[in-house]
Amino acid sequence: MFGAAVTGYLTALSLILAIGAQNAFVLRQGLMRRHVLALVLFCAVSDAVLITAGVLGFGRLVALWPGFPTIMALAGAAFLVVYGLLRFRDAWIGSYSLDLDGGGSGFWPTMLTAAAITWANPHVYLDTLGLIGAISTQYAPAAEKAAFATAAVAASFTFFFALGYGARLLAPVMRTPRTWRVLDAGIGAVMWAIAAGLLASVF
Repeated sequence: MFGAAVTGYLTALSLILAIGAQNAFVLRQGLMRRHVLALVLFCAVSDAVLITAGVLGFGRLVALWPGFPTIMALAGAAFLVVYGLLRFRDAWIGSYSLDLDGGGSGFWPTMLTAAAITWANPHVYLDTLGLIGAISTQYAPAAEKAAFATAAVAASFTFFFALGYGARLLAPVMRTPRTWRVLDAGIGAVMWAIAAGLLASVF
């Protein structure tokens, strides 16, 4: 169970850490200290719903189609290899910049923006319903699968609360391209390690 929990936590954390519109938006709101609690709760709960659906959905599919986990493990590994390569590429280029200029929005505009960048983003479904769901099929016992899912959800809550409330402390560091380059390189390494684990489970 411990191994499943560690894999779930690191998998979810690595996916969430990837630079994107959602993280930039949460960081920006955290720096302005506007609607932080509602925003981080919305993002974390959304992830929890999607992660749970991915893990449970894959269990049902496996019961109907035993060969499905192998197909998705291979597809997931291929995605992780490419995803890790993109992170390494971004780390090499180091062209990321975070735009924090401008004033803050009201509560409802802020939450509507969060909903759009969370639920209208096709990558979130690939990450949670597809990738996390595929990785969860490595764990047949219900206790291990539950540990994997719980740890993945915990990673989401940990990250978004840390990002939202730690933004003021992180701002001077996170605005430098060098920091994002190191972060992207680390994400790429974790992605490739998880891909190796998926391939090992198949072969």
